[in-house]
Amino acid sequence: METNIPTTPTPDDAALWHDGRLYLAEQRLLPDRVEFLVYDTAPAVAEAIHSMVVRGAPAIGVAAAYGVVLAARSAYGAAGSDWQAAIVPDLERLAAARPTAVNLAWAVRRLRAMIDRLDGADPVQTLLDEALLIHAEDRAANHRMGDLGAELIDGPTDVITHCNAGAIATGGYGTALGVIRSAYSAGKIRRVYADETRPWMQGARLTAWELMDSGIPVTLQADGAAASLMAGGGIGWVIVGSDRIAANGDVANKIGTYGLAVLAKYHGVKVMVAAPTSTVDMAIASGAEIPIEERDPEELLSCGGRRLAPKGCAARNPVFDVTPAALVDAIVTERGVVLAPTTQKMRALMG
Repeated sequence: METNIPTTPTPDDAALWHDGRLYLAEQRLLPDRVEFLVYDTAPAVAEAIHSMVVRGAPAIGVAAAYGVVLAARSAYGAAGSDWQAAIVPDLERLAAARPTAVNLAWAVRRLRAMIDRLDGADPVQTLLDEALLIHAEDRAANHRMGDLGAELIDGPTDVITHCNAGAIATGGYGTALGVIRSAYSAGKIRRVYADETRPWMQGARLTAWELMDSGIPVTLQADGAAASLMAGGGIGWVIVGSDRIAANGDVANKIGTYGLAVLAKYHGVKVMVAAPTSTVDMAIASGAEIPIEERDPEELLSCGGRRLAPKGCAARNPVFDVTPAALVDAIVTERGVVLAPTTQKMRALMG
């Protein structure tokens, strides 16, 4: 937001705009180091998104919106009244930074539609106002989702979450962790079990850090430990976020979410997906059409700079999977809740 910059980021500070520059919490270093990186060009923001300085679909969308502002400033400075043609390469670079998170393309499209309506005058303040609005809307949406999701939980119970869908992955407060924060405040959640989430360990590095910062009891577990935990009883919900939701309610989220949902179905545990409507992509019929990002196999073959696998070992590194709508009990958005999602129900929500 347009604000003074704190000395070190809190979980609510994934992206901040101050004095003509974008500040991003360096998520790759958390929790060992808590610091901002500063950006004043769109290509640098695109690289920050690609290299996961900032991650989490809503936070990526917010960062991209500010990246468009920086692109406009550069284009107007270089081309004057012809800035609308000069800005196109930076817009394309931002939109292509990560393919699965639909919020990225959504934010760039929203600002590009505004660009198409402007004249040759300096566009920076107009676009900045829209980027600030996108940021504020996301934060407000997360608080609304938190309240709606908490209403679904009969507590007190324990819950499992996967990856990180907290404040640091959004404009503030969080999607899945926003629900958890609201439900914990209402006395409905006793403890959160956070999957470590290989290979980037977002659960271990980010979710545990956020929940501890909020004073919410959290226990870290290996991704493969969820089944035995569910078998022991006491888990009421799996609560996760999403990077893209198809028109039929299929959900793309961090790799391992699909397997967790299958386990939940077997053990009678409900699955809740919390995501803003900017994550819903009604242009695709099902999860089969969602592009799944494949990242460098080295992320899987090594950990913390140390090689784990033997030299020459092949690896596949999809960073998302698709959970079929049939395994999802509730999709929670700022517009409302969809239970047992179908295409008809999603159309009614997005109507």
